[in-house]
Amino acid sequence: MKSAIKKGGLIFMGLLLTIIIIGQFTMKDDDTASVDVVSETVLVPGGHSVGVRMDVKGVLIVGLEEIETADGKKVNPGIQAGLQIGDMILEIDGTKVYKAEEVQALVNKIQGDVKLKVKRKSQKLDINLTPVVSKDDNLYKLGVWVKDKTAGIGTLTYYNPVNQSFGALGHPIVDPETGSILSVDKGQLLQAQVQSIQEGTAGTPGEIRGVFYEADSPLGGLEKNSSYGVFGNAYHPIENPLYTKPLVVGRQDQIEKGKAYILTTLDDNKLERFEIEIEKINHQSEPADKGMVIKVTDKRLLEKSGGIVQGMSGSPIIQNNRIIGAVTHVFVNNPQKGYGIFIEWMLRASDS
Repeated sequence: MKSAIKKGGLIFMGLLLTIIIIGQFTMKDDDTASVDVVSETVLVPGGHSVGVRMDVKGVLIVGLEEIETADGKKVNPGIQAGLQIGDMILEIDGTKVYKAEEVQALVNKIQGDVKLKVKRKSQKLDINLTPVVSKDDNLYKLGVWVKDKTAGIGTLTYYNPVNQSFGALGHPIVDPETGSILSVDKGQLLQAQVQSIQEGTAGTPGEIRGVFYEADSPLGGLEKNSSYGVFGNAYHPIENPLYTKPLVVGRQDQIEKGKAYILTTLDDNKLERFEIEIEKINHQSEPADKGMVIKVTDKRLLEKSGGIVQGMSGSPIIQNNRIIGAVTHVFVNNPQKGYGIFIEWMLRASDS
């Protein structure tokens, strides 16, 4: 799925949709140990539409721009110093920064050369930079566009009643410009209300449009954004009206081709169960996101949405009364089909 970015904001076009107006955004264990842990786990299945609000750890560079100085020259201090899109600014002259406005305030307080501590992928770098004064507003600038927050709508995958943890989305929240996974500083999982559904067609993914309000009682706190979903701890128990008791987790070797179900929320914020077919199982010895190819066969879901749409990521997959995975991606040219991740990889990411 393609992504787009706007100044001061983020639009993430995976199956997590960024809020614009009303919303829409290893450890390697041996196989035996993994099976033992998973086989003993029971989870409350999700399917609830949820809002994800996250403060990014540090300040992410999402763009680089030229600054016109008072003498008419156009320069980009960031590029000259070696900054790159996707770099995370952690400190300026030894002072930690967490918000975009803190960067501008510190740079204009120093009014001279600055030393940045930057995180680039897994490396931490020290970069010296000389800001310039902008002709437009007479402020010292680095020549970078930065952001510190993101928000969107997705679907809850599970709630673990034993340790009050939860998992959602089945894929990471990434910066659309760089593709880098955003690090969580703090964030919350919120209740969301579905407002409308745009039907998906070949070449044009549909989407769930919804809204969440900061004043609403949050479901839990976010602690981790990983390749296999977002994770955290719930503030109170989460229930599923379709399943009064938790379901046992299904291992890869227990999954079969054929009929299964997904749980998701569409009309009137009603959590529903829809029939799908598992067409292919990609058995994996290490975590990966595309473990299953699924096809929507339920006529009700096809009539409502055309199949899998953006905002359904994280919808749990149920087979033989076991929770076996979650929806992660839609086939752009065939919205009836998509990929699913094995639930064991989400649980491993949460535990690690």
